[in-house]
Amino acid sequence: MLLRFFTSRVRFNLSTTLYLKNSAFFLQNGIYFSSSSTQGAPVFLRAQKYADRTAIIDRNGSHSYLDLLQQSCLLSQKISAVQGTSDDVKGARIAFLCPNDVSYVISQWSAWISGGVAVPLCKTHPVPELEYVISDSQASLLMYTEDYADKAAIIAENSDIKPLMLKRENYIQKENGEMKTKMGECVDLLLDLGSRSWKDRDAMIIYTSGTTGRPKGVLTTHKNLQAQVEAMVETWEWSHTDVILHVLPLHHVHGIVNCLMCPLWSGAMVTMMEQFSAENTWKALLSASLLSQWSDSASPRMNVFMAVPTIYAKMIEHYDKHYTKPRVRDYVKAVCREKVRLMVSGSAALPQPIMERWEEITGHRLLERYGMTEIGMALSNPLHGDRRAGTVGKPLPGVEVRIVQQNSSAGPQNSTVVAQGNHSYTQVSPGMEEQEGELLVKGPAVFKQYWNRPDATTEAFTQDGWFKTGDTAVLRDGYFSIMGRTSVDIIKSGGYKISALDVERHLLAHDGIADCAVVGVTDLTWGQRVAAIVVLRKGASLSLGELKNWGKDRMPSYLIPSEIKLVPVLPRNAMGKVNKKELLKEFFPETAS
Repeated sequence: MLLRFFTSRVRFNLSTTLYLKNSAFFLQNGIYFSSSSTQGAPVFLRAQKYADRTAIIDRNGSHSYLDLLQQSCLLSQKISAVQGTSDDVKGARIAFLCPNDVSYVISQWSAWISGGVAVPLCKTHPVPELEYVISDSQASLLMYTEDYADKAAIIAENSDIKPLMLKRENYIQKENGEMKTKMGECVDLLLDLGSRSWKDRDAMIIYTSGTTGRPKGVLTTHKNLQAQVEAMVETWEWSHTDVILHVLPLHHVHGIVNCLMCPLWSGAMVTMMEQFSAENTWKALLSASLLSQWSDSASPRMNVFMAVPTIYAKMIEHYDKHYTKPRVRDYVKAVCREKVRLMVSGSAALPQPIMERWEEITGHRLLERYGMTEIGMALSNPLHGDRRAGTVGKPLPGVEVRIVQQNSSAGPQNSTVVAQGNHSYTQVSPGMEEQEGELLVKGPAVFKQYWNRPDATTEAFTQDGWFKTGDTAVLRDGYFSIMGRTSVDIIKSGGYKISALDVERHLLAHDGIADCAVVGVTDLTWGQRVAAIVVLRKGASLSLGELKNWGKDRMPSYLIPSEIKLVPVLPRNAMGKVNKKELLKEFFPETAS
């Protein structure tokens, strides 16, 4: 390795520039850093390319890519110190509990820089749910901001996890007095990171619900994440000129990968709202003034927006109530059509009335796509071309898909292929046009395994390596449509994938509930709403309000049923199983199909 030193006027007065022979390095602020062209390169290595460009605007101000990288390097050193290692924590799980702002990004990046596996926690979950994720993932460190000190204190008291509270100087550059003296260490660390092999390293565990009831940890590698990101960057034409308005939760793949990693991979800007508000989201889409108070410079307009159908429904409600004057409506439509290039809907089926009304309001036909925590995004309507209502388009680059029908009499691994295809072509088996079947997916974006659940991992794949999504699909005129869950025990509500069995587990902890069954009832706003059919214990009484009040400290808010039906007994078959399709027909005939 050839080193040449010279004095240069560099940010933070760093005077050392490194030239490295036989390596892909490029100049940035007087420092040659490694490129991220290698397979599986984490997003933070890409940040070196964009340096002084603004990466994040949030309630704390504006933050450049260099700010994120330097702060993450310093925090990674604190992680290593707490873990008792010099640099690489070798795959230790690092949980973090942060608001929707720059602290989240720096926590994620620092976990990766230290060699750990990032385990994002949901900021709105009650303590028991957080403890479950921490325990199941076997996280050894919990990073948290002062916003969640009370929750972290309870978790630390009940476990042997090491707590690390992030102060403002840990994620806000201008408040960090250590930066000038620590820059040399950051450079040394980055040089080491550029030489590491990342593709097979475990990167992140995101928890998702399955038919076994308890949430499962979906483990992805850096190679998986890169494949997911690059497919979306290519398909939706992300570039450094984009500005996305981020309003989604940051413990799901939609908010983490689609809306955060994709723009940061591309050198784009992310404007982060702490939580969704229809009023503030409209203001941010229509004018930069809402966010200019956070930024050191003028905030550019947003030109990319991604949300779940529930958010679009709430924004339509706000529009219909508050934007009533014709001139205002003309302005809304003109700004959205001229300034916004892409609006995406996902995480739940997009009702056609919402799609059509949104197009009337904004002039944008929402781009609907399909994905899962386990696979990233697999199917998408086109950026340029016909976006068909009720469909999720075609496979993304690098993704292979199949529709299969199970031949139950011939064993679980024997099936008939209805259709198969990839980004370039789709082939339908003769005589099987427009037939439904389970959607299978294969490709480099597919996750590595369910954390510590080898049986569940094996069950999730066919013998020849296809991931079984559990969704029923059909191919019509070259476009895929998702017809619903193969299992009635999965409910998609407001962008969340909810296990009915997990909700039942919570409800059965109520002193007054003797038995229950949870189902998903079709809902225009939420996609599906959680409904419970409940058998009470003798002498007990229970109203919906009482149930919601009881559940708010025991379960995530989106798991709490929005409707209950009280019955004397649940009908069960000879095997003791409840037929939920029959329950829907009996108790919710207006929505059962």
